[in-house]
Amino acid sequence: MTEVPSPVDDQVAVRVDDATRLRRWRLLLGGEAGDLAGPLHGDAAAMDAALAALYDTGAGGARGAGGSRSAGLGGSAPRVARWLGDIRTYFPSTVVQVMQKDAVDRLGLARLLLEPELLSTVEPNVNLVGTLLSLNRVMPEQTKATARQVVAHVVDEIEQRISTATTSAVTGALRRGERTHRPRPRDIDWDATIRANLRHYLPEHRTVIPQRLVGESRRHSVVARDVVLCIDQSGSMAESVVYASVFGAVLASMRALKTSLVVFDTEVVDLTDRLADPVDVLFGTQLGGGTDINRAIAYSQSLITRPNDSLFVLISDLYEGGVRDEMLRRVATMQASGVQVVVLLALSDSGAPAFDHENAAALAALGVPAFACTPDAFPDLLAVALSRGDVGRWAQSTLGVPTG
Repeated sequence: MTEVPSPVDDQVAVRVDDATRLRRWRLLLGGEAGDLAGPLHGDAAAMDAALAALYDTGAGGARGAGGSRSAGLGGSAPRVARWLGDIRTYFPSTVVQVMQKDAVDRLGLARLLLEPELLSTVEPNVNLVGTLLSLNRVMPEQTKATARQVVAHVVDEIEQRISTATTSAVTGALRRGERTHRPRPRDIDWDATIRANLRHYLPEHRTVIPQRLVGESRRHSVVARDVVLCIDQSGSMAESVVYASVFGAVLASMRALKTSLVVFDTEVVDLTDRLADPVDVLFGTQLGGGTDINRAIAYSQSLITRPNDSLFVLISDLYEGGVRDEMLRRVATMQASGVQVVVLLALSDSGAPAFDHENAAALAALGVPAFACTPDAFPDLLAVALSRGDVGRWAQSTLGVPTG
C-alpha cells in the first residue's frame, strides 16, 4: 500500500525548501542580506565567514556594484593558509578552484604562492599551474620543489585522462594510413579481407575467394609522421600550454611519431629535448610577454623535412605582434608543400576564447581551419589530421563550432 503524504508534510517540505533557498541567498549576498535567512549557525556560518574573507571589502560587508559580494581578503600568508583550509573543508573542489582563482586574480595574492607552506595547502588544478608558471622567474629555489609537486599532480591527472585515448586514436589513424593490398601472409588482416571480398562468396563451397588482400605494411622501424606542436605562451594561453605540453609528452612516447614542441612569445624556444617529462616542459615555459607568431612559424618550418608526412599544429589566439602578412604567407607556403596545418585558438575546457577574428578569417580563406578544441576532443582531432582527413568538417560536425 502506497503511503500518501499529508498536507502537513507538504507544508513542512515547502518550509524546508524555502529555508534552504533563503540561506543560499544569504551566503551569496553577504551582510547586505540582513535578516533574510536569520542567523547562520554551524557549517553555514563557517561558509559565510570564508566567503566574507574573500568577497567582502569592509567590516560591514560592503557589496560590489552588482549587488553581491566583492573582493576583500587580506594579504597575510597565515590568514590565507587558514582560509584555504576552510574552503577545502566546506566547499566541493570545483568551487574551491574558482575561489582560489578569484583570490589570485582579483586580490593580487599570486606572490603568496611563492611561500612553500601556503602552496602546499592549495587545491591543484590547471589554472593554478598557469599561475605558478607565470611566477617561475621570481620563484625562490625552496618554493620550486613544492611547486613542481603541485604541477606534477595536475600533469599526472591530465595524463591519466588523455593518454589512452590519444594513443588509441593516433595508432588507429596511422594503421589506416598504412593499409596495403600486397601484404605478407603474416600481415593479412583477415577480417578486412573477408569484408572486402564478400561479393566473391561461393555458396556451393561456403567460402569467400579473396581476390583482393588487405593488410598492414610492417614499418615498425620507420617514423610514420612528423608532428610539430607550436604553442603560444602569452599569458592568456596558460591553460592551453599545460594541456599541449602533456599531449606533446604522450605523442613523443610513440615510436611511430617524431614529435617536436616549440613555445614562443617574442622569442622562440625548442623544448623537444624535455618531452620525456612534461613537468620539465612546463617549467621551461615563460608565460606572459608579447607574441611573434611569424617568427615561431619560421622556426617550425626549419623542423619539417618531410612535408607530405608532417602535421603542424599552431596553438595561439592569433594576436600577432610580428609581421602579419609574412605569417600568413608562411602558412600558405607550408600548406602548399604538403604539410597538414591545423590552428587551434585554444586547447582548454574554459569555453569560447578571445582571439583575433581577422587573422582567423584570413587563415580560413587559405583553407586552414582555426577553432578552439577541448582536451577530450583533441585525440580524435589528431586522428583525423594524421590520416589527412577534412579537419574543418570534423570541427563543424563534432565540436559544433565555425572554423575561423
